[in-house]
Amino acid sequence: MKKLLNLVTLMVVIVVLLVACGQSESSSEDKTIVVAATPTPHGEVVKKAAEQLKDKGYKVEVREVNDYKIPNKLLDKGDVDANMFQHVPYLNAEKQSHGYKIEEVGKVLTTPMGVYSKKHKSLKDLPQGAKIYISNNPAEEGRFLSFFVKEGLIKIKKGVKIEDAKLDDIVENKKDLQFDNQQGAEFLPKTYNNNEGDAVIMNSNYAIDNGLKPLEDSIAVEDESSPFANILAVQEGHKDDQKFQDLLKAVQSQEVRHYIEDEFDGAVIPAK
Repeated sequence: MKKLLNLVTLMVVIVVLLVACGQSESSSEDKTIVVAATPTPHGEVVKKAAEQLKDKGYKVEVREVNDYKIPNKLLDKGDVDANMFQHVPYLNAEKQSHGYKIEEVGKVLTTPMGVYSKKHKSLKDLPQGAKIYISNNPAEEGRFLSFFVKEGLIKIKKGVKIEDAKLDDIVENKKDLQFDNQQGAEFLPKTYNNNEGDAVIMNSNYAIDNGLKPLEDSIAVEDESSPFANILAVQEGHKDDQKFQDLLKAVQSQEVRHYIEDEFDGAVIPAK
């Protein structure tokens, strides 16, 4: 009987230890956040925000990716906890194409799209029939068109949000602008350098790599109110999880905003 009692006691102790270990491991996992992000600027911004989260016991890891098709795939499979690299129109297009269960936690920054030209000083200077080179990413078409809608050079169908607009939604084109969308975004700097067409629309990362300063060298550039701000995203149903709200608060903090403004000199803008 005594042996049986000792055996039961031992089993209870083992169970308690296993539960305690499990809780400790679970707690540790809850304090670890793995974020898929492009190296610059998103990865750098997450790393800066991670400094603040150390005090709350979080360990933030950045998994750097360069291929835009990878971060949502990783997040949807649960290989990472969050990602930061995309704006909402791009996420919506990805969800429609692949069925991803991903949602926005909040807006973080804008890598401003700019219009660049070696021939003209402003959008109003563009001649009749001007050729505008844009990338072949359909999720960005509304973004390209937003410059010309804002300037009053084109109009799109009523009821269509600019972030959802497509080239086919143009209903008025005063200067008969021609949009060429036959090449990938990575080839647009070469098109600009070769002085092809009348203007080229590029994102700031490509402009910077090409030695351009978006605020100084573009003839038009997005500002902080752009609806194309890049977001922090997580799996559906988890945006209100405490660790993701803490991460959002950190990447939106004044400290990180100042870091973005100082580090990237206008090439990256904190979201409004």
